[in-house]
Amino acid sequence: MEAILDFIGKLNDNVIWGLPMVILMIGTGIFLLFLTKGVIFTKFNVVMRYTTKTLFKKRDQSQKEEGAISPFQAVCTALAATVGTGNIVGVALAIATGGPGAVFWLWISALVGMVIKYCEVTLSHAYRTTNEKGEIVGGPMYYISRGMGKKWLAILFAIFGGFASLGIGASVQANALAGGVNSTFGIQTWMIGIVVALLGALIFIGGIKRIASVTELLVPFMSILYIAGALIVLVINVEQIPNAFAMIIKNTFTGTAATGGFLGATVMYACRIGMARGVFTHEAGMGSAPIAHASASTDHPARQGLWGAFEVFFDSIVMCTVTALVILTSGLWHDAAYVGDTRAMSSQAFENAFVGGQYIVTVGLCLFAFATIIAWYYYGEKCIEYLTKGNKYVKLFYQIVYTLMIFWGCVASLDAVWEFADLFNGLMAVPNLIALVCLSPVIKRLSDNFFEAPDVIRPMDTDYSHLLQKKEKKD
Repeated sequence: MEAILDFIGKLNDNVIWGLPMVILMIGTGIFLLFLTKGVIFTKFNVVMRYTTKTLFKKRDQSQKEEGAISPFQAVCTALAATVGTGNIVGVALAIATGGPGAVFWLWISALVGMVIKYCEVTLSHAYRTTNEKGEIVGGPMYYISRGMGKKWLAILFAIFGGFASLGIGASVQANALAGGVNSTFGIQTWMIGIVVALLGALIFIGGIKRIASVTELLVPFMSILYIAGALIVLVINVEQIPNAFAMIIKNTFTGTAATGGFLGATVMYACRIGMARGVFTHEAGMGSAPIAHASASTDHPARQGLWGAFEVFFDSIVMCTVTALVILTSGLWHDAAYVGDTRAMSSQAFENAFVGGQYIVTVGLCLFAFATIIAWYYYGEKCIEYLTKGNKYVKLFYQIVYTLMIFWGCVASLDAVWEFADLFNGLMAVPNLIALVCLSPVIKRLSDNFFEAPDVIRPMDTDYSHLLQKKEKKD
């Protein structure tokens, strides 16, 4: 078993989340950027107008489809999965191992990720369908099978997604949550496991409607709480902010010399670790978030794609940047006492600024982790539903297994699970990126059609089938 884990670890470091994946992800993003004429950036005002400016607008019920959720609920469900422990621990890890220059490459990953997620969410909405309960479902498995006609590739994605949900969605997140609560408040992990598993189960049985209603409340609250705490730290450390930005820019192209507990990083290593952590944080290209976005009620596939771009912008450009600045202004990123424990690094960076700051990180980790748990349950459930044609007994079995994995994650040591989770996360991206390239003509036609008149609200029953590349194939 040790030999297998060592092999998987090397495979993750060098291939799955190494330079080949970075090249594939960035290459696909650049290709789609030119294909769509860079509209996500040239029309960024449109992106913001139809996302942030409509957050608190009362929704017209006549514009709501049967079995669907609102665009804001969809993006909250997707953000629940992406705004997770990676925004706190992942950013700290990127800086601790890749140096301040890794933050620049994380930004580059986010900019490319905005394009990729815009495209994959647009496709998920264009090729979505309804299940036997009348719920709207979609995602990579549907646009691969219905758009490309490659059922076997769709099945592979669904298999990878199902396994990934049990790792990164259930056990790994539960472990981070339990560890944070135990170290800060001293509560036994088995007690935490019972509470989290039961709360999760109560939400799961309500389906996407209940999941979306919970994330709609949870995501804004946890984001505001964490950002508010981070801004307090940055106000206290305001004199160090210019130096933090200077370190990021300088080390982007020169590498970072070893100081204290920091081992030093080359430019190429900083690029790789920054890109990899960026992809892990915003999940653009993995194909997970489109599963949630497909259930949204909206008048045009590309309009929901705007929410996908906003999701990456908020997750990586906003959330990850404030975390990076907190860590860099604290000076703890090269402290030998914290390089091996990035959760403690983030927590101490807050605590050094003001008394009680560590609780912001602990509560943030708990909320982020729990939100990720419930969002990834939905992703996994839809993957299992696709594989089994909605068999209710298999779904019930999956609910039980997922709930047990939450409890197990709270009480177990998960070094091995992390490796398997990273493996299946990366494997999800391969069929999804292939589909984005193969269906790029569809993306272009849908994008061009929308941006001809982005301010026009189309009827909800508008047919866009003439813009699809191939005649849809019945699953």
